[in-house]
Amino acid sequence: MTELASRAELSGRAHADEPQTVEPVARRTATALARALHANLGQILLGSQDAVTVAVIATLSGGHLLIEDVPGVGKTVLAQSLAISLGVDLSRIQGHPDLLPSDVTGVTVYSGESGSWEFRPGPVFSHVVLVDELNRTPPRTQSALLETMEERQVSVDGKTWPLPEPHLVIATQNPVGQLGTFPLVESQLDRFALSIAIGYPSAATEAQLALGQGGREALGGLGAVCDAGRWREAIAATRAIHVATPVAEYAVAICRATRIAPGVRLGASPRASITVVRSAQARALLDGRDYISPDDVRAVAVPTLAHRLVTDGDLRMGASVVVAALSTVAAPRP
Repeated sequence: MTELASRAELSGRAHADEPQTVEPVARRTATALARALHANLGQILLGSQDAVTVAVIATLSGGHLLIEDVPGVGKTVLAQSLAISLGVDLSRIQGHPDLLPSDVTGVTVYSGESGSWEFRPGPVFSHVVLVDELNRTPPRTQSALLETMEERQVSVDGKTWPLPEPHLVIATQNPVGQLGTFPLVESQLDRFALSIAIGYPSAATEAQLALGQGGREALGGLGAVCDAGRWREAIAATRAIHVATPVAEYAVAICRATRIAPGVRLGASPRASITVVRSAQARALLDGRDYISPDDVRAVAVPTLAHRLVTDGDLRMGASVVVAALSTVAAPRP
């Protein structure tokens, strides 16, 4: 079988009743934007190409991002550089035990001038929202993000207000030192499309940062590569990347394998299966392709699934479960 024939069969083009691929011009434009975004973030987050790629995938797929790592490795800087690169507004919410739901969503107040009650939007009404140390906010406040992250809206006092689109929540938490923290509930974790750990840089990269190259020092020279409208178009182009039925079934099989894995009390949800496919679409777009392959699914499996699993072991066991599922579930043959 030739490479061209193999690609045609894998992408499902032989089936006329399956969805058509995105227009080539729109896809190429979105790919160029994705690569420019990747290059921009790479100027700031030196030596962390995997984390940059996951951040771009979250941005293109329309999902939210959870960054779990120790202080000082660039979590906040990544969120700031992403908002600057996208040309949109950024709101920062600092998690702490006294944070109230209204501090996140907004509050209705009485206006003496108008003689009526008025809604004053909270910081969640931004295209990019950074919630720093989310696990330091109490459960009541954490739950205020459930509706915003899933329905992209806020309900206060019986009224509903839509959030800006696109809408991206980037939350951070420190996995070390749990004193004064409130673990995220399963429904909250399931709303994060992807999770990453940036990790410590190499000695050479750390020396570059110490010399003022990259990191926060480079934010001032960073420019936007798009705006909210072009970001929205890139998400639409990503969603139009073709998904062959066998590849979708492969993604679902991996998720279902986590539900019966030893030591797992709660496996990946159907929402996770959807996220795997959408993240794979984003990876394919970044690679310049109009279809997803099993390799795309494998590449995004750990960052999309590991944080969702509730296991009997430590937090790192989730990644091991996903890796085991990848080794046992057979990929579709081209």
